[in-house]
Amino acid sequence: MKQSARRVFMMQVAVGGAALCGIGVAQAAPMVSETEPTALGLGYKADTTKVDNTKYAKHQATQKCVNCQLYQGAAGSKAGACPLFPGKQVAANGWCSAWVKKA
Repeated sequence: MKQSARRVFMMQVAVGGAALCGIGVAQAAPMVSETEPTALGLGYKADTTKVDNTKYAKHQATQKCVNCQLYQGAAGSKAGACPLFPGKQVAANGWCSAWVKKA
């Protein structure tokens, strides 16, 4: 009986450890660079105040990734995922031309 309980415990520890490692990897996604081809094509800037308003006339300073429908970051986070940049994170205060007001 003791060996069986010990075996179950060790398996649980192994599975739990693997899960924690997976969470750490998921949170460590790199930030998208403004010089990447997709970012350049969408006019992405990590700081919405740095957007060229002559090139993007519809841009407003209140438009940020954090209040975009596409932004998948947690509330209060400084960065989060965006489906336009798979495997990367965008700055919460960033902006791109695909910005759509969060409903």
